[in-house]
Amino acid sequence: MKISKTNAEHYIWGTHCDGWHLVKQPELSIIHERMPSGTSEVRHYHRLARQFFFVLSGTAELEVEGTTHTLEAMEGCEVPPGIPHQMKNQSDADVEFLVISQPQTRGDRHEA
Repeated sequence: MKISKTNAEHYIWGTHCDGWHLVKQPELSIIHERMPSGTSEVRHYHRLARQFFFVLSGTAELEVEGTTHTLEAMEGCEVPPGIPHQMKNQSDADVEFLVISQPQTRGDRHEA
């Protein structure tokens, strides 16, 4: 089945951020997310899940274990299990990105 933002399961996280479940399986999660300017995630880690963040448009800052990576469109960064991280949008425009998690993160998120 063909999937896109228009037919994917949508949710809102934080106060103004969007997520669309492109793949939602126990062994794999792929989410398309949108963060407006000035928003950020809570710093956290996953005990089991390995994640890959890939920016589609805009500029994001991904802090991983104390090091901040500026990610432009078509750039990504992997976060291994157990490593504290936080995605931020400190730019003046929305940022859209994919979060690929293996296995999915449901029940595996712990604030750092």
